[in-house]
Amino acid sequence: MLKPRFISFHLHFPQFVRFGQKRKVFFQRAFTVIELMVTLAIVGVIATIAAPAYENYRDRINTAQAIADIKTIEGMLERFYGSNNRYPLSLTEAGANNIVDPWGNAYQYTNLSDPSIRNVTGLARKDRNLVPINSDFDLYSQGKDGRSVSPLTASQSRDDIVRANNGRYVGLASGY
Repeated sequence: MLKPRFISFHLHFPQFVRFGQKRKVFFQRAFTVIELMVTLAIVGVIATIAAPAYENYRDRINTAQAIADIKTIEGMLERFYGSNNRYPLSLTEAGANNIVDPWGNAYQYTNLSDPSIRNVTGLARKDRNLVPINSDFDLYSQGKDGRSVSPLTASQSRDDIVRANNGRYVGLASGY
């Protein structure tokens, strides 16, 4: 018949064992509460240092993914232009409506080359001099905060991933 085993926790008390004339002190193999607290403090400090670094790493990955997505959508829009001699009125017409940015928001598209669209220059994204950054179409992600306004210098637009100079620049609005 098997006997139940119990897990026992040992305190850190010395045991004295006699070997001939010499007395030796042996300690039981266990961690003290102080040793555990120091270890937890070290792990906490390392986690505090590592968390912001990991967040920056994730932001760079998401930005790179959004740049790749914008270039892919731009290629789809250019193929549409090659077939129809005009840019589509929406991403749905070009077949790119199901693509979302890494933060879960839909990519924003504005056709700037169609003269039938009223106030098209008012809808265009603008640089620090309030000059439109594209002449054919605007394509951008609203970034991490999911908010955006027309001028790139506004605080809500600084984290946007934009296509500018008719596709010669794709990257953070703060870097344009």
